[in-house]
Amino acid sequence: MRIAIFGTGGVGGYFGGRLARAGQDVTFIARGAMLAALTKTGLRVDSIKGDFTLDHVAATDDPSSAGTMDVILVCVKAWQVPEAALAMQPMVGRDTIAIPLENGLEAPDQLAQVLGPEHAGGGLCGIVSFILAPGHIRHTGIDPFVNVGELDNRRSERIERLREAFQSAGVAADVPIDIHRSMWTKLLFIAVLSGIGSATRAPAGVWRTMPEPRALAEGAAREIVAVAAARGVTLAPDAAERTIERIDSLPADSTASMQRDMLEGKPSELDAQLGAVVRLGKAAGIPTPIFDTLYAALLPQERRARGERLPG
Repeated sequence: MRIAIFGTGGVGGYFGGRLARAGQDVTFIARGAMLAALTKTGLRVDSIKGDFTLDHVAATDDPSSAGTMDVILVCVKAWQVPEAALAMQPMVGRDTIAIPLENGLEAPDQLAQVLGPEHAGGGLCGIVSFILAPGHIRHTGIDPFVNVGELDNRRSERIERLREAFQSAGVAADVPIDIHRSMWTKLLFIAVLSGIGSATRAPAGVWRTMPEPRALAEGAAREIVAVAAARGVTLAPDAAERTIERIDSLPADSTASMQRDMLEGKPSELDAQLGAVVRLGKAAGIPTPIFDTLYAALLPQERRARGERLPG
């Protein structure tokens, strides 16, 4: 398959590297120091699943020069998706599908608005990875997996081919019965991990052992389950409890990418994760007091990171 990795960070670098190593025709869309490193020295991935290096990879900062793709894996930050969708238009052919692997729920609709609904899919991934240096990705936690699907949940040929490509690369891949339910399940995990981690400024191994922030996490998980149900998405009866168990299984030093961005003073996915829970809850008439508080407390820092002038 011809696969474009749009955004070569911890997620795009890892999964794109695995696919390229398995022989797929992969082009990395990158810029700046990352692009320079990819074109000069290739891609290095340090992983708990096995280290590897690709001496030569296809990489460009110009999507129009990459040609038509079968699949575009959208691996930018959630708040960058609308801009990325505009930029990737030259790579979209008659049967191209763009699959978002970032956090949040709104990317499929944003891609559909720009590329057309027939070119937008649903997706999610699980991994703890980050850029160690340009051209160098480190994977430190979670056995990586992806879920992909058509937005109408039909079992299409292009989705099956993508699943097979991931599996041939040694990545656990599934086409769930309901991709929307799977994306809500992912939001349940990542929004709790991101929200509590960002508020406490501590890794999971610290806050999950303290009664007070742990109680906040448990309550936040229940809020998302309630919002999902009000919007017609029924999660597993024990979804909240299983989310906390999953966080308990993470390495002690685990942090979410949103938390790391906030700690580094960078723009983050605050609005796409916590803000989405607040907005969707309000629209459905479901109270979300924990997420309301977390979002409000973190908002000044987010706006400062985006260069906005704060009152006073």
